[in-house]
Amino acid sequence: MKPPSTLQIALGVSVAVHAALLTLRFVDPEGFNRVFQDTPLEVILVNAHSSERPDRAQAIAQRSLAGGGDVEKGRATSPLPPSALSEIGDSAEEANRRVEAMQEQQMLLLAQIKQALAAMPPPDPLVASQNPEAQAREEKRRHLVKLLAEIERRINEENSKPRKRYISPATREEVYAVYYDALRRRIEDRGTQNFPEAAGKKMYGELTMIVTVNHDGQVLDTEVVETSGNLTLDRRAQSIARAAAPFGRFSDAMRRRADQIVVVSRFKFTREETLETKLTSR
Repeated sequence: MKPPSTLQIALGVSVAVHAALLTLRFVDPEGFNRVFQDTPLEVILVNAHSSERPDRAQAIAQRSLAGGGDVEKGRATSPLPPSALSEIGDSAEEANRRVEAMQEQQMLLLAQIKQALAAMPPPDPLVASQNPEAQAREEKRRHLVKLLAEIERRINEENSKPRKRYISPATREEVYAVYYDALRRRIEDRGTQNFPEAAGKKMYGELTMIVTVNHDGQVLDTEVVETSGNLTLDRRAQSIARAAAPFGRFSDAMRRRADQIVVVSRFKFTREETLETKLTSR
């Protein structure tokens, strides 16, 4: 068979190139840019992912994530973590249980170390210097003594701190519920009798306050964590909470578990010129 000539090869290459060019689709560069200008997507990092792909992406990320967080409100605009106020409530109850469980484990470990030390034979420096087994035993003894001292130090530090109990809608102990009810009534009576006013006009509004009460019934601290929008009213509410004290000494049952209680309460100064308070966890 006669090989193809140079002309035939050139024609074949030309046909292949033109065929490839015909398959290309040209796009208006300005129109292409407008797609990104009209539908901007931010580039973010996500700390979770889902197998479901979002119907309408709001951002470019390293993994697909459909929803998450407050979906109805859109993505969070602040990089800051939730405030401490959101931790009060069920999470505070759970934290109290975890602390109590850790304290029990600590006391159990302390007892086990003391038992292990008591079971060891008394040290003999002469034997320990010549016997490898005795040397290992003395090394173990030193380690246990050091561990014992560290645990006792931590326990003493914890015991020196005031034990706080967070009172929230999730608190189930009757003894705390009864105390809070008396506290709430005293604050409401005080606020109603001394309803806040400025320049002869009554002030109305709502705010959320954290009130810390000591075991003797005195108010140690007040903190407005959600303002009414009126700083004068906020300060008057704090004064009312402090002036309503003392609320009575803690009972023996309360003192066994807490030196202080922390109450998160919603203060509402109504148009009827009364103060209403309500426990809240937010």
